[in-house]
Amino acid sequence: MKVKNKHVKRNPGTAFNLKWVNEIQINKSAIERRAASYAGRRSIKKQHQAAWLLKSLSCIDLTTLAGDDTVRRVKRLCEKAKNPVRKDMLKALGVDKLTVTTGAVCVYHEMLAAASEFLKGSGVQLAAVSTGFPAGLTPFDLRVEEIKRSVVAGATEIDIVISRRHVFAQDWQALYDETVAYRKACGDAHLKTILATGELGTLRNVAKASMVCMMAGADFIKTSTGKEKVNATLPVSLVMVRMIREYYEKTGYKIGYKPAGGISTAKESLLYLILMKEELGRDWLEPELFRFGASSLLGDIERQLEHHITGKYSASFRHAIG
Repeated sequence: MKVKNKHVKRNPGTAFNLKWVNEIQINKSAIERRAASYAGRRSIKKQHQAAWLLKSLSCIDLTTLAGDDTVRRVKRLCEKAKNPVRKDMLKALGVDKLTVTTGAVCVYHEMLAAASEFLKGSGVQLAAVSTGFPAGLTPFDLRVEEIKRSVVAGATEIDIVISRRHVFAQDWQALYDETVAYRKACGDAHLKTILATGELGTLRNVAKASMVCMMAGADFIKTSTGKEKVNATLPVSLVMVRMIREYYEKTGYKIGYKPAGGISTAKESLLYLILMKEELGRDWLEPELFRFGASSLLGDIERQLEHHITGKYSASFRHAIG
């Protein structure tokens, strides 16, 4: 279910400003208390919950990043992205007149040509992971070339991974320059920068890396590749969205946010929507500015929607994701 966010102007980036980075301070205990409070003080029930779950669904990047991916699997995933909920359920919910799709499909470069053909005319975005995903340790010129080739192959969004060593060395200029090069290689495709937050060590590193990537022109900042031991968490998300808010206050440009990895239940998705609404406002509840990097999440959302309609929980195999 998509509502065009007419107020989103693409982030052109800014000149590197080390003062902005050095001024960042993090109160870890306060962040953790605030993040923990979301689960206990908000309750969304009945038709309101169904509406919020449809919103969650519209913000999913339906993803397959497996070594055994095939064209047939990608086709099934694309069909699911275009029709994520059964038509009889949409009718029962009273939204059968709406266009209900996921936000995007995300695949490796090799599967872009097939996915582009399957998604043609659907309005669903096509994302590719790039720059030596998930480690980001291939030669720099190959990382840039991979982005360019993915754009030519049909990607409308590029999910890149930053070089974590720049963060550990506190070499913010190097991280900025690298991300600027990636942004240039993307052209009209939107750039989503993956910080791999579970590997950055501290919340302060997460905050500073977020700010640098936005200064370099990132359209989205994203938590994880989904391959780390620790992926998206509410404390990390709170830090990142507050950096988005700070960047917006400094520049007037709205940056998107994408938590990825480990978000598999409808209940968890609602917590993230609440966080976005309270910290950033209504505009950040649209797929132009918010995405989940997930696949199994969709199946649980479907089960919850069917429970809302019938009062019974269905078996998970009734809602296959692909």
